[in-house]
Amino acid sequence: MSVTVSSLYIGLTAIMAVYFALRVVKLRRRLKVGLGVDDQPTLRLANRVHGNLIEHAPMALILLLVAELNGLPHGYLHLLGLIWLLARVLHALGLTLGQGGYHVGRFWGVLLTWIVILTLSVVNIGYFIIGA
Repeated sequence: MSVTVSSLYIGLTAIMAVYFALRVVKLRRRLKVGLGVDDQPTLRLANRVHGNLIEHAPMALILLLVAELNGLPHGYLHLLGLIWLLARVLHALGLTLGQGGYHVGRFWGVLLTWIVILTLSVVNIGYFIIGA
């Protein structure tokens, strides 16, 4: 079975992760910080933007892949994949613009991320129950 839809969102998430990592590397070079964040707020925020994506991506993308393997229609996969990408962009913008505090982008980014993960969890559990 082909997994072209989840492949798209896995690929786009990987590009996003490399972009966020590149932001950290550029800040490290500019601020001359080899390891850690050296009490640099901008570096700390960029590091958390990247870290938060890396913390959530494996679960969300594995769930998306399994849902596709289980036969979830492509329209739903694209909807959830697009919401996932939107959530991660909103979170990154919100965390950066809010300087680590409250920001509407951060709020909606986290909320949408959790909604995608929980929705895909329920879908995959449903496939188990139906198939059992």
